[in-house]
Amino acid sequence: MVKNSGVISNYNESPLLRDDKDEEMSRSALAMFRAKEEEIEKKKMEVRDKVHAHLGRVEEATKRLAEIREELEALTDPTGKEVSMVRKKIDTVNRELKPLGLNCQKKEREYKEALEAFNEKSKEKAQLVSKLKELVSESEKLRMKKLDELSKNVEILS
Repeated sequence: MVKNSGVISNYNESPLLRDDKDEEMSRSALAMFRAKEEEIEKKKMEVRDKVHAHLGRVEEATKRLAEIREELEALTDPTGKEVSMVRKKIDTVNRELKPLGLNCQKKEREYKEALEAFNEKSKEKAQLVSKLKELVSESEKLRMKKLDELSKNVEILS
């Protein structure tokens, strides 16, 4: 028995079978990553839609309050102070929404960078696995050749 990359296997087990298992594990991990990626993308879109919907409602509310304020000023209504306070609160909320929108954009950029780094590492891994397969194959050929030579030498001696 030999421990190979966290998996115990037999010497008799085919390297191709081990490669298939590794390939299957890689595919499974990639499928899990893609599922998580889709989930993250879906949640990101939901948050973006909520933010945009909220921004739209806030803008509509701001317009309505501006109209109401104009009407109140025309009437010289005693509730003008309240309207002014509400308008100030809306302006404050608008100022708070701007950094949130920027934060969403920043997180999107970070996500894209992380995805790109992941894809590059995956490509590098695939190249390394390919190189490993080549080296193992060549090593097996050389050992078989040497064994054949040794076998011939033993036959000559007997």
